[in-house]
Amino acid sequence: MIPILLIPPAVEPILLVQAKNWLRIDHADEDELVAALIASARLVVESASGRMLISQTWRIVMDVWPEGDIVIPLAPVRQVVALRTLTAAGVSVVIAPSSYVASVAGGLGRVRFLTKPPEPERTISGIEIDVELGFSSNSQGVPETLKTAMRLLIARWYEQRGDVESDGAFERMPPAVAALIAPYRRMRIA
Repeated sequence: MIPILLIPPAVEPILLVQAKNWLRIDHADEDELVAALIASARLVVESASGRMLISQTWRIVMDVWPEGDIVIPLAPVRQVVALRTLTAAGVSVVIAPSSYVASVAGGLGRVRFLTKPPEPERTISGIEIDVELGFSSNSQGVPETLKTAMRLLIARWYEQRGDVESDGAFERMPPAVAALIAPYRRMRIA
């Protein structure tokens, strides 16, 4: 399964004015930098937790249908938007929603076919599943602990510009940030 971002979030979980208040900045000279730090912190928190914070649309691309249910590898799933197969010429063929059941219980997305799904003519990346992900379409629906993790990262990066090792990997994150993210991490059981 290959996830591809189709529509990024329209807003960030933390507004520029909120981040500037957290950083105690009262001028507009570094607004562009702070906005970039907000987006970067969101991406790091999403990557470390395995959960998208703000509503966004992704496409899951596959070569063949799996045996059994299709489990969406991203979370939280708000809705399964569409399933398609591709012809040999690359033309999309929408699969009728009446032929499958989609579940988004607990933010975990699964699709179960009621009838045998149509085989794609295209043998590589011939299946597309579009899903809407995210806790909310605005910042009010994002868990406060994840927003606090973002604030801590923003402050760390603002205050120590380039002087810290990469915080991108969960194992190298500051302990306070890792502790805030840990309850939301999607763990894979082998």
